[in-house]
Amino acid sequence: MRDEHLVVAAGGTGGHLYPALAVAERFCDLLEGARVTFIGTERGLESRIVPKAGYPLEYVRAQPLRGGSLLSLKKIKGILGLLQGMIDARRILKKLRPSVVMGLGAYVSGTVLLTAALRGIPTLILEPNAEPGLANKWLGPFVDEAAVAWKQTSRHFGSKAVVTGNPVRQEIVDVAPLTEEAQGPVMRVLLFGGSQGSSILNRAMTDSLPLLAGVSERLHVVHQTGPSDFERVRRAYEDSPVNGHVTPYIDAMDEAYATSDLVVSRAGATTCAELAACGRPALLVPLPLAGGHQEANASLLERSGAARSILQSELTPERLTQELVSLLGAPEKRLVMAAAARALARPDAAERVAERLVGLSEGALS
Repeated sequence: MRDEHLVVAAGGTGGHLYPALAVAERFCDLLEGARVTFIGTERGLESRIVPKAGYPLEYVRAQPLRGGSLLSLKKIKGILGLLQGMIDARRILKKLRPSVVMGLGAYVSGTVLLTAALRGIPTLILEPNAEPGLANKWLGPFVDEAAVAWKQTSRHFGSKAVVTGNPVRQEIVDVAPLTEEAQGPVMRVLLFGGSQGSSILNRAMTDSLPLLAGVSERLHVVHQTGPSDFERVRRAYEDSPVNGHVTPYIDAMDEAYATSDLVVSRAGATTCAELAACGRPALLVPLPLAGGHQEANASLLERSGAARSILQSELTPERLTQELVSLLGAPEKRLVMAAAARALARPDAAERVAERLVGLSEGALS
């Protein structure tokens, strides 16, 4: 007989991995002796993060189904990668014999979830975006449940949808709220572009540094660049009066949030959930992806009063400088935005998703 064994298909970016890790931890808390195994690709961030978190990791071959005609090289490689991934997923699932499978979107998740569903294994999608990704829309008819972060997302999955919020790591939930006393005379800005960084955000900020010279004594920037832009950005701060700490990657995001008064970032679903959980005001530059996922996320936070946003097509050094100087001179506005962000938080999201997985798992074993 199978034991309580959760398989998680997630990878590529921290935006997929960190919610998955939060749920995995709560699943093990709820079920003594339960096991969790991750499935990803060798080239993704999961190859470093998952073993570090203490979970076993299996690999599948998978390629994204990119745009273009059916006979384009990218499309053919994607279709072949999908078939290879399903072969790998079938072999792994037959070996692991999980009681439930969870996927977080993207091509790895789609490959594994579809294979699991066709084998009769209970499945759950975790959809963190306000507007679902294409892979999750396709998978909707096949899975048993869809845990969604936002109420308005439910319409895409019908009766299978359960509003849980987007899981966030407990250490970020535990970050103290922003207060008037904590802000001080210097505005502490945290700028990052996701786990791999953003060359567009990096360039916009470094081009803004000369324009910020007049307020440099009232600014401190922690700037996460990603690996490719690190040296260029570091040199830009060395040549600027703006005080900055430049790093290619931030492991302790809870500490980075805790020591920030304003966050400048993309509008990925996990980033938006973390901003809400720790209650930090934000200036968001959504990545213009197909489907408009990040634009929808940024719009939701902006309408709630938790953030301001700049479309990437409108991002210039002058516009970025204008927004930073405006918020620098309005600490009370930042506190209002912080409170609005916190009001959106669902700190129990990881536990709620884990509870749904426990129900599916126990149903499979009964």
